[in-house]
Formats: sequence, structure tokens, C-alpha cells
Amino acid sequence: MDSSKPAEAVKNVVKTASEKIADALTPKVPGAPGSAPPAVEEPTTPRDPLPPKPEQGAPQTRTPTGAETGAPTTANGQQGAYLTTAQGARLRDTDHSLKAGPRGPVLLQDHHLREKITHFDHERIPERVVHARGAGAHGVFTAYGTAEAVTRAGFLKKGRETEVFVRFSTVLGSRGSADTVRDTRGFATKFYTDEGTFDLVGNNMPVFFIQDAIKFPDIIHAGKPHPDREIPQAQSAHDTFWDFVSLHTEAQHHTIWNMSDRGIPRSYRTMEGFGVHTFRLVNEAGETVLAKFHWKPKLGVHSLTWEEAQMLSGMDPDFHRRDLYDAIEAGAYPEWELGIQVFPDTPEETFDGIDLLDPTKIVPEELAEVQPIGRLVLNRTPTNFFAETEQVAFHLGHLPPGIDVTNDPLLQGRLFSYVDTQLTRLGGPNFSQIPINRPHAAVNDMLRDGFHQHAVHAGVAPYRPNSLDGGNPFPAGDAEHAFVDVPVTVAQAPKVRANPASFDDHYSQVRLFWLSMSPVEKEHIIRAYTFELGKCYHQAIKERQLQSLANIDPVLCEQVATGLGLPAPQPTVPLADVTPSPALSQVGRDWPSDGRMIGIVVDPNGDLDDVHEVRRAVFEAGMVPLLIAPHGGMVGDLPVQRTFATGRSVEFDALLLAGAPVPAPDAIPARDAKA
Repeated sequence: MDSSKPAEAVKNVVKTASEKIADALTPKVPGAPGSAPPAVEEPTTPRDPLPPKPEQGAPQTRTPTGAETGAPTTANGQQGAYLTTAQGARLRDTDHSLKAGPRGPVLLQDHHLREKITHFDHERIPERVVHARGAGAHGVFTAYGTAEAVTRAGFLKKGRETEVFVRFSTVLGSRGSADTVRDTRGFATKFYTDEGTFDLVGNNMPVFFIQDAIKFPDIIHAGKPHPDREIPQAQSAHDTFWDFVSLHTEAQHHTIWNMSDRGIPRSYRTMEGFGVHTFRLVNEAGETVLAKFHWKPKLGVHSLTWEEAQMLSGMDPDFHRRDLYDAIEAGAYPEWELGIQVFPDTPEETFDGIDLLDPTKIVPEELAEVQPIGRLVLNRTPTNFFAETEQVAFHLGHLPPGIDVTNDPLLQGRLFSYVDTQLTRLGGPNFSQIPINRPHAAVNDMLRDGFHQHAVHAGVAPYRPNSLDGGNPFPAGDAEHAFVDVPVTVAQAPKVRANPASFDDHYSQVRLFWLSMSPVEKEHIIRAYTFELGKCYHQAIKERQLQSLANIDPVLCEQVATGLGLPAPQPTVPLADVTPSPALSQVGRDWPSDGRMIGIVVDPNGDLDDVHEVRRAVFEAGMVPLLIAPHGGMVGDLPVQRTFATGRSVEFDALLLAGAPVPAPDAIPARDAKA
């Protein structure tokens, strides 16, 4: 203490102590791999398993038939302090096989070796054919009550809270592909309602490539890597994709969304979601309307530039997954508002001339407002990726009373496909009994046996009607909130393999999207088409796609043709006269800064007095500060989160310079990032 200035010295000591207390109470920087810091030495004192990290959640401990158990979610995790076999027998050693002498052969009787290796050999299940690369999180949906007039669905009644699990994904890539590729993203939400599970299985784009599910294998085969070389991975910049979309011009609308900034989201947290299809809602009075579902992110819709995406694919191929989990760990919970566009349920099933059963069409928000009906907050990360994110099984036929399907031919095919695919992926028909898929409603389905049957069904009469089980289970009526199959009249018609004439317009809405873009967004679209078509080998495919671009807009076609060194063709159809939709553009609005990543460049040898204060201010603003220094280690009493070698500007929303550090001690010209 400076005796010449005692009051000031005491003040500084108090200030330092208060800062340390405040730092202890400040939210921590995310990214710790475990729930407790490791020791340098190997732990040898037996102890029970560590608890999950604070931000981690797990499926509720329901029985296979939906009953609450009251057990903590950790009851499904590993138990006890000691290593055991799968049957619970404690083991002395798991590093050495049982041998006939130290140098002898391994004995067949080594049951522990056989169990361990056999389980390892069967750890993997088939990855999803599409949407293989994904990330999931738990959360809560709270209803506003604004949908009660149009649907009897109980989870949409005012103030009702419903547990959810959401899985985000890319479509084309395998499980090991990068997050920041140009692709459509899945946005699938499982609502564990007390009237049965509701799966809203959508994308971050409101339209799809095809109008009929019979083409689904074709578009996926076209978009996937070529079957002879299994390249290119997780991208559409190749001949088979452009061959398909230029021949099936119904795909042009989804394609231009993919070529736009929407094809490379900044994060899952800044990504819109759409149910794609038109659904039918029925209220308590039996009245029906048609509706489309929309997810609106609280932070707004934002994207990466192509150059940023390329850099991130190399520096951090898990960027979107890491961003989602780090945000939840930091308390910057991702949030969306669920909204619906509502349309009269007329026999024509159209609105303002737009066929509501055509999944390649949107209804502009300027024609039908998106009405908010609830709020989704993701607040827990999975405890185990495989058990939850990989085994979660969605299906469009998982519908609660009050929501029904329409005759959209793509939707109709998905109703078959989603159940069928789970049989192979998850080993049989009982996939709904896996903990992440278990309903939060009572289940009495009369389904029996099969692979992986976890329920222990009582009784002798799983059929209806019966008297041996006292008549149970009984059919439910309206008073018991039974599911409503809306009695829609099916028009008398011949069986045909054909689409209605309204499905033939393949260009007007693509032109609507193009004309709704800002100049910078249009430039990005031009670059995307030019790059992707430039990667095609055959000139004929490029020329065919240019013809589709000419039918969309002459400027778009001319600019792409110039980049390809080809002549721009003339349109073969009249250019549609459309009114731009400002809602389709990502620019021009203000959004909150919640959860933004702020990089703070510090000099380890400089003045660090203000770093604590800046760091605390960033936390208090709902953002996450990450310290950046020339090398790792500690800066004063604060850990360095990024170095010049491990960080890149594209992962930050803003950079603050709190010093001018010199290069790291190991900075030599051969190490570009360091130097």
C-alpha cells in the first residue's frame, strides 16, 4: 500500500476485490468441454460420474408409453463409480485381453473383450440419406393464444408451455461435411404436446425443388455426389444437379433461393424456418382454414458471404454447430417466433391466384400477413449427440388434434417416406420408444413386439373390440380431444398421373424473388450462378440453364452468361409482371445484438486495466466477449480464447482493439497466421 496516498490505495484495493467478485458472477465464455476442469494427474480416487454441464439437457425420463417417472434426467446416464460389463459386473481391467500367458494367444472365453469389440463394431447406424449433417437443442415453446380461433390444438392455447427438440441440418452433405456449404437447411421441431407429438418438419426456404414426391429420389440423386467418384461433397456445383433443375424447370424457384444469400446462413440463430406445405387447421367449432407455418428469428435473417463461408469451412467446419451450442452455454438463448399465414378453405384451395397445394410457390407476406402465434426459446444442449440428435425421428404424420394435412402431392409422399426410413435407420418399428422420441402423452396403441420393444405390455387382448381386457382401449370422441380427420370432399375424377394446370407456371415467382432483392443480394446471386455453372463440365447444361435464367430476367441471364463466356439467349415465355415483395430481402431492417460474438484484441504486455470493464460491458449487453492475443495462455488473470493462429475475423460480429500486440514468440514467415 502507498502510505503517501492511503485513501486512494484502499479505494484501489476495494475496487480490485469488487472486480474479482463481479467477474465471478459474470457469465462465462462458452466452450469448456466438460462440467469440471481436469487435473494434470490421472484421477485415481473412485467417484460417481460428473454431472452434465449446466446448459445440457436430456429427454424427460418418461416410460415407453408416455408416463412420467419422476426420475431425474440423469437416471438414463451411466451410473456408479466403477467400470462394469453391460450386465453390471465390475471389472478389474479393460486394457489387456485375456491371454494364455503374457505372450500367448487371446482366449475365446474373454467375454469382456468380445462384448466390448462387438458393441464397438455395431456403434454406427445408417446416416440419414438427406439431412445427415445436423445439430439439435432442447427448448420451450410458449403459445400466445392468438391461434385459438383457427385451431383446437391444445399446445397453442394462451400461455401453454410445451417442451420441444429442434434439429437443424444441411440437405446434401454427409455427416462429416462442413456446416457452411451452400445448401438448403432443415428446421425440424418436435413438440411434446399433451395431446400427442407434433412434428413441424420444414426448411429455411419456403419452397421446394419439386411439386410431386415421386420425383424426390431423383432430385436427391441429382444433388448428391456423383455415384462413380463420390464427389463433389455437400454442394450443388456439378453437372447432375444442374442437368436436373434445367430439365425440371419447376425447380427454378428453389434454385434461386439456394443461389441467394439464404443458401449460406450466418448461423442457425439467424435463419428463418418454413413449414413449406399448406396445412389444414380445424377449430373447436369444426371450422377449417388453410395455413402455412413460419419461424421468424429474433435476431433477424443474416447470411455469410461466399468468401466467409469458404474460410470458415477450412478454419472451423463445425461453425454453425459450435455457434448454436456456445450461444446456449453463454445464456444468449436462440429465439424464434412462430407465425401462420391463414387462408380461406375454399374448394379451389387457392389464394389471390396462387395454388396453395403447389410446394414450389409462396404467398407473399404483403398479400397474407404472418400472424405471430407463439415463441420458441432453445435453452439446453444435448447431453449425448447420438442418443438425441442422431436418433430423433421426425414424421409429418405426427399431428395433434386441430392440425391436418392437405392434398399437396409432395406432402402426401412425405407422409409415407418418413416412417419408412426410420425402420432401417433405427432398427425397427419401435423407434418412438427411444427416449428422445417418447411422447409426453399417454400411449395405448395396441402395437406389440418388434425389434427393441421397451414397453412391457399387460393384458391379453391387443385388439378392438375386446372383453378380456375390460374393453380397453376405448375410442375417443370430440369431448376427449380425439384427432380430427377433416371430412374434405374429394372431387370425382379419373385416375391420372398429372398435375393441375396451375402447377405449370415455373417462372413468375422466381422473377418475383429476383426483383425483390437489393443490389448487393442480386450481385451475390449472379456470382453464385456463375460459380456453380462454371463448375459444370458440359456446355449443353450451362446453355440450358441460361435459357431458364432468360425466362426469369434478362439482366440476370446476361450477367451470368458473360461470366461463363456464352451468349445470353432470349426468353421463350413472356416475362411475368410481378410486384416485388420487400419481405424476401434480408437487408433494410434493424435487429438486436443479443448473442453477438465480440473479439477483443489484447496486448499481453500492455495496459490491461480496462479489459475487465470492457469484457463486463459486453456480457451485460447480452453479447459474448472472446479475448484474442498473439499466443495462448493467460492475459493477466484472464484466459485467451483465440490466438492469431486459431481465430479469423469471420467468426466475430465486431472486433475491439484493446492494444497493439507484437507478433508471438514463435512467429516466423513460414507460419503465416502467426507472423
